[in-house]
Amino acid sequence: MSDAAASDVARIAVRKTYKLYIGGAFPRSESGRSYVVTDHKGGFAANAALASRKDARDAVVAARKAFGGWSAATAYNRGQVLYRVAELLEGRRDQFTAEVRAAEGLGARQAAAVVDAAIDRWVWYAGWSDKIAQVRGAANPVAGPYFNFSLPEPSGVVAVIAPQASSLLGFVSVVAPAVVSGNTVVVLASERFPLPAVSLSEVLATSDVPGGVINVLTGRVAEIAPWLASHMDVNAIDLCGASGSVAEDLTVAAAENLKRVVRAGEQDWTLNPGVERMLAYLETKTVWHPVGT
Repeated sequence: MSDAAASDVARIAVRKTYKLYIGGAFPRSESGRSYVVTDHKGGFAANAALASRKDARDAVVAARKAFGGWSAATAYNRGQVLYRVAELLEGRRDQFTAEVRAAEGLGARQAAAVVDAAIDRWVWYAGWSDKIAQVRGAANPVAGPYFNFSLPEPSGVVAVIAPQASSLLGFVSVVAPAVVSGNTVVVLASERFPLPAVSLSEVLATSDVPGGVINVLTGRVAEIAPWLASHMDVNAIDLCGASGSVAEDLTVAAAENLKRVVRAGEQDWTLNPGVERMLAYLETKTVWHPVGT
């Protein structure tokens, strides 16, 4: 075929395949299912993987496997790793602006402002990695020749139901505070707006975040959330993206193994971030040490 003839042939664009992100890899749902994601006008946007309860269990296994290394890393190192995510987000700012705009129906400036806020919020939480111990920790006065210290430690595996009304900023606002202190996360992205979250998982995969530290599922809250809430190897759950009777049922399910529960509406992610959401996923260990030894 001549160059002239080839130039007349319409090129077929390569469509993006949206998958799950588990253990640093991008598997399809083990069930083989997907669901249609629409844009803000109701038009077809993509097919997203419809995660199953088996996918949720695999994600918890990956998060538990990654917990030891991530929690043992120095706070300074975790801050560096999370800051690197913000760097990559900044480099792909135009892509995320377009995705947020298509998903949420925002204007160009509004979508860009949302992406900028997500990047800034990621940087803000990354900066707390080596400071949160000063807020939660303490040197306690005791009777006797001892030093007594209270030290914060991560809870373990945190399940997060991301906000349903936000595609990117809400996702960052609930994931970053959980991982910055050494927890690992299984997050169920917004059911309606999952695509920017999947693109963010591509950023995570190409950054320095170890595989399994953040695992991203897409699918139905009603199908996946109950399994995460009742899973015996999940140590805390954020119900930000659940509401009404669903949130109540998840709270009851979480009580089976005394999970820490951040209930929907307790901490408004749309406000300027504070330390409360980070502190929600920390345990306190008390250490005694004799004076002079």
